[in-house]
Amino acid sequence: MTYRILILTNSDPDKKMLTETLAKASDGPFTAECSSKLSAGLARLERGAIDLVLVDLHLSDSQGIETFKNLFSAFPHIPILILSGLEEEQAAMEAVELGAQGYLSKGYFSGTLTPQSLRNIIRRKAVEERSDQEQARAQIALNSISDAVICTDIDGHIDYLNAAAETLTGWLKDDAIGLPASDVFKLINGKTRRKISDTVDRVLRQNEVAALPEDTILVRKNGSEAAIEDSISPIHDWSGRLTGAVIVFHDVSIAQALTVKMAHMAHHDFLTNLPNRILLNDRIDQAITLARRKRTQLALLFVDLDNFKQINDSCGHAAGDLLLKSVAQRLSDSVRGSDTVSRQGGDEFVVLLGSGKYDEEVAQIAHKILDSMALPFEVAGTGLHVTASIGISLYPTDGTDAETLINNADTAMYHAKQIGKNNFQFFRNDMNIRATERRVIETDLRLALEKNEFLLHYQPTVNLVTGKISGAEALLRWDHPKWGMVMPDQYLHIAEECGMIVPIGHWVLREACQQTQKWLNAGLPPISMAVNISALEFRQLDFLEGVDRILNETGLKPASLQLEVTESVLMKDPALSKIVLDDLKDMGIQLAVDDFGTGCSSLSYLNQFPLDFIKIDQSFVDGIGKSGDTGIIVGAAIGMGNNLKMSVIAEGVETENQLQFLKERDCLEGQGFLFGRPVGTEQFASLLASNKIETTRESAR
Repeated sequence: MTYRILILTNSDPDKKMLTETLAKASDGPFTAECSSKLSAGLARLERGAIDLVLVDLHLSDSQGIETFKNLFSAFPHIPILILSGLEEEQAAMEAVELGAQGYLSKGYFSGTLTPQSLRNIIRRKAVEERSDQEQARAQIALNSISDAVICTDIDGHIDYLNAAAETLTGWLKDDAIGLPASDVFKLINGKTRRKISDTVDRVLRQNEVAALPEDTILVRKNGSEAAIEDSISPIHDWSGRLTGAVIVFHDVSIAQALTVKMAHMAHHDFLTNLPNRILLNDRIDQAITLARRKRTQLALLFVDLDNFKQINDSCGHAAGDLLLKSVAQRLSDSVRGSDTVSRQGGDEFVVLLGSGKYDEEVAQIAHKILDSMALPFEVAGTGLHVTASIGISLYPTDGTDAETLINNADTAMYHAKQIGKNNFQFFRNDMNIRATERRVIETDLRLALEKNEFLLHYQPTVNLVTGKISGAEALLRWDHPKWGMVMPDQYLHIAEECGMIVPIGHWVLREACQQTQKWLNAGLPPISMAVNISALEFRQLDFLEGVDRILNETGLKPASLQLEVTESVLMKDPALSKIVLDDLKDMGIQLAVDDFGTGCSSLSYLNQFPLDFIKIDQSFVDGIGKSGDTGIIVGAAIGMGNNLKMSVIAEGVETENQLQFLKERDCLEGQGFLFGRPVGTEQFASLLASNKIETTRESAR
């Protein structure tokens, strides 16, 4: 390559000697440009392509050391040599101290050393430039990485910090350089809070890599703390000599917090932040170990909210979640801090009462929980009311391990629900027998449809004016292969709880419609077939579609079908109930409210529903004439129904006195043993054909 030299001097002899020397040099080739003015030289350097400058400090437009200063300040990266006479050596040496690469003595330019020196300086400057570039890249790289880097010299004093280290330690590089590493890199143990001995000194003494101890905490300049980890390594030069140490570390505070959070989440319920069943089982095991050693008891309370699903469905899942959080808080407030309140899932909670004696105390705690639940819950501006059923098991009486204690408390809780909810029950061994029976019933229920074990009986509804059969109510029976005929009160509540009530309800509706059409096809008198619809069926999204499909498939006219829904089902969501009832009415189906008087319906809502019939519950009919009962409620219900243009059907009619009372008050229809018990298909067909109701009534007299 050609080296380009700029010569700035007033001396023509010097110019001539330098240009001739460079022109014939074997170390070149060189090209030389000359100028006698600093301003001209600066202008030439602005255009670039100059590898080295030879400058005389005395130019026509600049004198002395200022000449070099001006040149060097404008172009510090171009190597500059001073052309100096003997009398100017002092100024030349000053220029070298300020950054010049050296000086050439005037009168000695013609030798071979001059071009060699220039070439070496240019090459050395190029090497330095590459080195500077590499250092700059390394600096950029170190400042770009997320790990903090601190370097020390052989004495353990800091000579470098990257940007991450400045941020993490709180020390600026300029303030930290020269300080002992222990002043900037202050470490303590996160558990013991004791100072960690100077690991940098140990690395320098032992000349080997050392990892930072576990639970290392860095104390920043401002006193705040950060958990860190990584290592300290020795630094060696090209000859392998130890020259210092490098500390590489990073902040693990977020990672540690995330680990703690994940561990917490693995053992706690995400919604209520209560211990989950995993943590509960562990605490029960610990409590059992302690109770066994101290020969004391511990108690387990299985708490299940009553009718939570209805609240969740009517108010929405968001409100349901808020309610569960409030319940969790009340449960926690009802026990000691040393006790454990756990959420098992859904609306089920388990309370572990630690070691003690609980024959009477646990009952007091259960009462306290029930009382706390009785107060209204303020959820999203709405007051919600909820009760709870509680089952209690005791160690060691009711079990000696967590699984048994939980299962037995669950069994006792289920018994509390069966006897009316909003109460607590201690576990008894006979409860397990009932629980086993329930599981058997549930299992067999799931197979009953497949095995065609269900059948329908029909109870007549009679027109009280004509005495003729006007309709029938379809009543489900289960002909179990081992138990025989099973009545609905023994299994329907289980069917509702396990969800089987929906497919069973579909079967009942289809079978009743199909049988009614068969009787019509056989020429028997037309009747209205009443089918009771459960709450779960009524709330199904495809309920209307299913009813319409069954009518189309069986061919039964909608006017021959009467669907019965209880007051409580309608009033859970009156607005939605009205929509469903309106659609059913548009289809031409007759509608009845069943068990009227036992619920808590609002008459204003009742008047808005498109109902055809009101069925007075048999408990009111049964009381007519007994113990001074004047039948005021029944009479009022009949009058109300008639005024609302709804036909009234009285259920449970068993005596002539009841019949006479109903007829006198213009009750349209009746149903009960006085007219006939539920019978099978063929027997009911015979009743329709021969109209045996009058005979049945006479014999009942």
